[in-house]
Amino acid sequence: MLGTKRHWPPGPSLSLGLPLALTLLALRAGWAQEGTEPVLLEGECLVVCEPGRAAAGGPGGAALGEAPPGRVAFAAVRSHHHEPAGEIGNGTSGAIYFDQVLVNEGGGFDRTSGSFVAPVRGVYSFRFHVVKVYNRQTVQVSLMLNTWPVVSAFANDPDVTREAATSSVLLPLDPGDRVSLRLRRGNLLGGWKYSSFSGFLIFPL
Repeated sequence: MLGTKRHWPPGPSLSLGLPLALTLLALRAGWAQEGTEPVLLEGECLVVCEPGRAAAGGPGGAALGEAPPGRVAFAAVRSHHHEPAGEIGNGTSGAIYFDQVLVNEGGGFDRTSGSFVAPVRGVYSFRFHVVKVYNRQTVQVSLMLNTWPVVSAFANDPDVTREAATSSVLLPLDPGDRVSLRLRRGNLLGGWKYSSFSGFLIFPL
């Protein structure tokens, strides 16, 4: 037969042709895929790289560039047993006063009245610890929201020299709501040194 003689199996140049073509096709497919990946990766990065960031305008989150909600916290204690002359109540009724303010972030606690006024709408946590000293009477201390007694605590053991009425509560407050402690039963004529009243904003509403 005339013409070029063909050999089988094919030589090196022919045997490399098919794998080379497959390799080029794979590279082209990879390049095409790489061209679409940045868009997908950019979307994933917003979720994966910043999982703690709340969506703009979402519940509990501020939009980008906005300042976070203000911090609100207070803590007050009683550093001596009896009220100085001129203080109202004298440990017999009405508001319970605290003469030493340890924390007043946000300026919500008023030492003069012994009450906290909510600066922002939100859910707050409150805790009180009122000590009676050398007093055999039952003492009832109530945490007041404006004029409403929310919770009460009692100290009623007549055989101890010191006992505390202690409680805590979570409250939703509107701006201007007033929270205070009132003695609703008994007296604190023996003094209430080491008593404390504290609270803080958990989250705004």
